[in-house]
Amino acid sequence: MPDPRPDPSINDGPNSRLVLVTGPSGAGRSTAIRTLEDMGYEAIDNLPMSLLPRLLEGPAPDKPLALGIDVRNRDFSTSALIEMIDQFSAADEVPMQVLYLDCSAEILLRRFSETRRRHPLAPGENPGMGIARELDLLGPIRVRADILLDTSDMSPHDLRAQLDAWFAPRGTQRLSVSLHSFSYKRGLPRGLDMVLDCRFLRNPYWDETLRHLNGRDPQVQAYVAQDALYAGFSDKVTDLALLLLPAYEAEGKAYLSMGFGCTGGQHRSVAMAETLAKALANKGWQVSIRHRELERVAVAGRTSGNPG
Repeated sequence: MPDPRPDPSINDGPNSRLVLVTGPSGAGRSTAIRTLEDMGYEAIDNLPMSLLPRLLEGPAPDKPLALGIDVRNRDFSTSALIEMIDQFSAADEVPMQVLYLDCSAEILLRRFSETRRRHPLAPGENPGMGIARELDLLGPIRVRADILLDTSDMSPHDLRAQLDAWFAPRGTQRLSVSLHSFSYKRGLPRGLDMVLDCRFLRNPYWDETLRHLNGRDPQVQAYVAQDALYAGFSDKVTDLALLLLPAYEAEGKAYLSMGFGCTGGQHRSVAMAETLAKALANKGWQVSIRHRELERVAVAGRTSGNPG
């Protein structure tokens, strides 16, 4: 299965680009389509296949196109999709790449069970039967994919980062930095390039007035900053990041993920991620932050009892 990095000439001229997004139901196709749309692609999902060639008739599109295709398309068939891929691949006007989002049958079944959705190929049966049928149906298309991403172990955040690395137009933005805070009790987040342990810093959890707050609160940040080791640690981490980011960017890396961990992921790791994010943003780097345990608390609608 070919798996080339995107051709620089394609990324440098995004207006004449077509990305066909496909894969089994539940593998993340909708997330991929939305992500590409956020990048500036014109996203069209589940358009009848018979109408797709008409999109490319006439003048070249003024935006790159992202087309979502799966078994729910009105006139979907494996042979018709392969024929369309061949037709577009032979045309020089609009370079096309086939993005196939793969996922293990076990994970797909778990996702369908968690969401209680019916599988489109087995609406009145066990989702496992529909998953097996769909994977078999899409097998020949998977082989034809230019880019294959296995989302079995990816969160939507991880998938968006991968898509940004593959499809964001070059020259439009610098390397992106993703900062994560997390609890060691729940394990390390997937996909981190660098991990730093904050458990040696003084813990706001043991202060009754701070326990219910988190590391985004100025009171918590001030408390952690009073640790004798904090200033040196923060300065050295910032210096390290500012040293490495230009080097990674020069090597063609599109994003870098750094994680800060503490006991409960509520206080110290959050404060450090926020501090570094501000320092890097002030230097002109594009930074995003994800506080995993705070997200869990927000979803659960209650305050975590884990010490920070």
